[in-house]
Parts: sequence; structure tokens; C-alpha cells
Amino acid sequence: MSETILVRQGEELDVGRLTSFIRDRLPEAPEGELEIRQFSAGHSNLTYLLRIGEWEAVLRRPPLGPVAPKAHDMGREYAVLNALNPVFEPAPKPYVFSDDETIIGSPFFIMERRTGIVLDTDFPENIPYTPDLGKKISRLMVDKLAELHGIDYRKTALAEMARPEGFMKRQVDGWIGRYERAKTDEVPGIVELMDYLAANVPTSGAPAVIHYDYKLNNAMFSPDFGEMTGLFDWEMTTVGDPLADVAAAMSYWIQADDPELLKKGLGKPPVTVLDGFYTRKEFISAYAEKSGRDVSNIDYYLTFAYFKLAVICQQIYFRFKNGQTDDPRFAHFGKFVENLISHASKGIKS
Repeated sequence: MSETILVRQGEELDVGRLTSFIRDRLPEAPEGELEIRQFSAGHSNLTYLLRIGEWEAVLRRPPLGPVAPKAHDMGREYAVLNALNPVFEPAPKPYVFSDDETIIGSPFFIMERRTGIVLDTDFPENIPYTPDLGKKISRLMVDKLAELHGIDYRKTALAEMARPEGFMKRQVDGWIGRYERAKTDEVPGIVELMDYLAANVPTSGAPAVIHYDYKLNNAMFSPDFGEMTGLFDWEMTTVGDPLADVAAAMSYWIQADDPELLKKGLGKPPVTVLDGFYTRKEFISAYAEKSGRDVSNIDYYLTFAYFKLAVICQQIYFRFKNGQTDDPRFAHFGKFVENLISHASKGIKS
């Protein structure tokens, strides 16, 4: 359980109430004492490992304190997984959703526990890294993103949740609004960047199922890295412009020649900086070949993606600055937001 930690202080769950809930709603769980640990990765929703004997499951709940409107919707994420698990193997099977806040203090859902290797800033010590392995993982990431975008959403329950028309305009307007609501400090260049994004919204191609938080440490791999055994954090999944999904993925895909402010903004750089991993240009080119989609206007989407990432970090920093979380990881996020805005502004075309 090296990817889990003891539950952080202040983020504990009510073991007694949760045990009773599991007994009532998940009869397949065995009798025994419920053990709860916390997954250490992630900066938003709280994710816990539940274990009773050999039985394991995963619980997802929103972060503590007030959250942005429509954000951290556990019922929606549960519905998305229900729709996608039958048609996209990496999506975990959801077991049960509850909006009864008397159990753990918030809505939550419980899903199956997937096993495999999750990569972030280092490879496990028992896995010798080679550039060929980096290429193999990169290709798998491309292939699974293209596979997700190839799903006919009209044949899933997402058709009832989707509103793909006008997706990018709603996205741009919505994320600008989120930034304004979470604003804490004056950031150089932010007004010019938001004006550019609002004035240059592209015409989208055919809509697709988009994960919208597609990054390496949200994926899980088999020991030989031949398969993606899990893909997590479906909170922002919708039907929309697939290029927005590609660009969002690339905003997390750090490469070796990136400026230091980008490489180390969230701490140690991810393994994608290692020789062999695709560059963003190579990833986008491979995606275009695999999916058959036109990526000629990807620069706008990349600019928007860095702005969107800056807003996500700003929302987290807002919670930290207002005392809604005291997680020390978030103390420097204000500076990282400035760095992301500066990097995004380089994509503005006059």
C-alpha cells in the first residue's frame, strides 16, 4: 500500500457510520474491521482506500470546506463511470453513490479498486528505465486517449448528460468566471490573456467523450506496461471538443526542455522529462495519426489549457489562503499560478 498514507489530520472518515453503510449497501463486503487509508496523490477530491480483510474498494469525496459551484459533483462522476465502465475498460466500476451527508459529512461514492503501477515523478526501484519504455508508455497514453474519443457517446447514458453545442465558448466563459470568483492577488497579464481567449474561440469539430483531466498519474499500468489497467479522476468528464482534452493532457505533460517554472511548479517533475518519452509535439502528432482528427489549431487549445490549469491551482490556493485547508503543499500555489499565466500568455497571437 505504498501509494497510500495514514489519513491526514482533519480528513478522517467516520469509521462506524461508514461500516454500517457498507454492510447495508455492499453485502458482498465481508464481515470484519474496516481499515481506511488515504491516497496521497491529488490536490482536489479526497480519495481513500477501504479494506476489510482481502476486500478492497475506493471512496471518493469532495475536498473540505466550500467548493466552487458545480465542482466536485460526486453524483455526476458516479454517473459518468456507470456510463463508461461497460464500454471503456480502464474506467473503474462504480458500486454505490450516497448524498447522505450524515455518513461522512459530504456526498461520496465507492468504486472498485484497480491494481497496477501509477507513475508520477519516479519509476519504482524494481523497474529499470529505458528510453524504449518511455516511448511505449507514451504510445499507450496516446492510444487510450484516441480510443476514449472514438466512443460513440450517443450509445451511452452520457447522451442524456451532454450538451456539446457551444462547448468551447461555455468553457472559456466558465473558467474566466471561476478565476474571478477565486481571485486573491493581481496577476500580470491575466486580463490580456482572458480577453484573447474570449475573442478567439475556435469552431469545434465532431464532439467526443473527453476525460478532461487526462494525465500520467491518473493512469494505472500493468507490470509490463502493455495495458492501461485503470484511469481515474473522471470528475470533469463530459462530451465536448476532443482537442480541449488533448491540450489539457499536454498542460500536464512536462518535457525536458521546459522552463524551470513549468517543470517544478508542482514539485519534482514527472517522469515524462526522461529521455524517450514523447515531447508534446510528438504526442499531438501521434494522436492526430491515431484519431484522424485535424490538430492544426491546437495552439489556441494549449493556451486555454494552461489558463485552465492556472484557474484550478488558483481555486486550490484560494482555499488555502482562506484557511479552508492547511495542506502545506498548497502554500506556493499563488506563485505557480503566476508562472502558468506567464507561460499561457506566450501563446497569444496578435
